[in-house]
Amino acid sequence: MAAPTNGKKLVPEEEHPRKAFGLAAHDSSGLLSPFHFSRRNNGDTDVTIKILYCGICHSDLHSIKNEWKNTIYPIVAGHEIVGEIIEVGSNVKNLKLGDKAGVGCMVESCRSCPSCISSFENYCPGMILTYNSVHPKDGTMTYGGYSNMIVVDQDFVVRIPENLPLDKAAPLLCAGITVYSPMKYNGLNTPGKHLGVVGLGGLGHVAVKFGKAFGMKVTVISSSLNKEKEAIERLGADAFLVSRSDEQMKAAVASMDGIIDTVSATHPIPPLLSLLKPNGKMILVGAPEKPLEVPAFTLIFGGKNLSGSMIGGIKDTQEMIDFAGKHNVTADIELISADYVNKAIERLAKADVRYRFVIDIANTLKSNI
Repeated sequence: MAAPTNGKKLVPEEEHPRKAFGLAAHDSSGLLSPFHFSRRNNGDTDVTIKILYCGICHSDLHSIKNEWKNTIYPIVAGHEIVGEIIEVGSNVKNLKLGDKAGVGCMVESCRSCPSCISSFENYCPGMILTYNSVHPKDGTMTYGGYSNMIVVDQDFVVRIPENLPLDKAAPLLCAGITVYSPMKYNGLNTPGKHLGVVGLGGLGHVAVKFGKAFGMKVTVISSSLNKEKEAIERLGADAFLVSRSDEQMKAAVASMDGIIDTVSATHPIPPLLSLLKPNGKMILVGAPEKPLEVPAFTLIFGGKNLSGSMIGGIKDTQEMIDFAGKHNVTADIELISADYVNKAIERLAKADVRYRFVIDIANTLKSNI
């Protein structure tokens, strides 16, 4: 199946001589294997980044297996990229050789629509994804961070604070901004307020950390009792609520100012809405495949608000990573070698990771792997 090309003609790679290598899936099996390809030459407003680490997001799994029916093969996934700038265009400002830099889920936008003008490039109709899109600058496919280097326009690169370990910072470029942005824009960054976090996975564990860094009371809501110790003792949550327990759910009715729901599996929404105070807000960042069932009166009585959010703009992403540096917010990761990636993908499909796989690109990705 072909992904949208945004009206741009694909340009043969042989016209772009800058050689790169990585790991690509060539069909819906999702099996990753060595792949040699080309990047565009570094333009006047571009920087070239030597990739050091790249996180594995659940979106990567969906994409390499064509589960969203829009994959163009071969595909090089990865949009939680951190590395070192090794080339700078003549018109680049605020970035220099040797800077530690990050690239998240997008590498370009139209720059002229209302969303772009408001620094919400993530909602631009012409947003170009870091992989599996056609780039308007040169008409080539975008390839992601499961590779040795990447060329990106300066406006879609963020600076990584010096004090953050790069491997643990990588997942913040997707998981971090995915929870930070809705917390910011829904007032869930206010000290003393009560935040509920549904699900304790790659997104949820970072939401707990940001909530505590904001000074909030944080309750983890999970269907699994066996995550309670992890949530409270390791991640610092204030409380743990088992969503399958009618008694616990009843005791927590109308107790929360807001909820970040990170769960992508189908699950009942009305019981969660009952936990909100009047005019409370619940924001979906997980994406269940089946449509939600939300009776109107569940929202009307109590003035409950239900909305969604998708990553964040570049300005907010820089703000998020700076805040993370100031408050030492990082992802809990399992660092893996490039030759373990296929096994990691299998484990990710079974939710067998705590909480994010990160590939050690610089030390383990070889051109002949």
